[in-house]
Amino acid sequence: MASEIKVDTIVNAGGDNDTGIDLSTNDQILLKVANATKLTMNSTGQTTIVGEGGTTTTSLQQGLAKHWVMFDGSGTPAIQDSLNSASITDNGTADYTTNLTNNMSNSNFGYSASTGGNDIDLWGMASPGRSTSAIRIVTKYHVNNNSAVNAADRTSMSSIIHGDLA
Repeated sequence: MASEIKVDTIVNAGGDNDTGIDLSTNDQILLKVANATKLTMNSTGQTTIVGEGGTTTTSLQQGLAKHWVMFDGSGTPAIQDSLNSASITDNGTADYTTNLTNNMSNSNFGYSASTGGNDIDLWGMASPGRSTSAIRIVTKYHVNNNSAVNAADRTSMSSIIHGDLA
């Protein structure tokens, strides 16, 4: 037989009502410390938490990366570790497309990409195309700061996306 406890508020052992979890509002959960709400979760799962300085709140969902991938871009690209990454497409030398498992809500998301290694003086990354389901990454480099732009596959590649999932 299953047990069930029904309460509206969980308070600290001292019995005062300034620290605990308030479940009395049917549409959200409030976590209070010293009679101040520190975390709120509404019925849709949107969660806000008080920021570092204590005067602002931060949306947990807005601050989380919605995609990241670490992959070997040499030869046939291979994902080494990832979140929300379905596959990598090799579009040619130093040109990759990261395909997402779950789409973004629009293509106006923030992103960055990087490559490792210290064998070349200056690397550049670009995204000539992005959509709700993929981001394209192209790498170029200069040798000894000359004006020639070169392309080369890299063994250590990564990208990250911040934005809203669909």
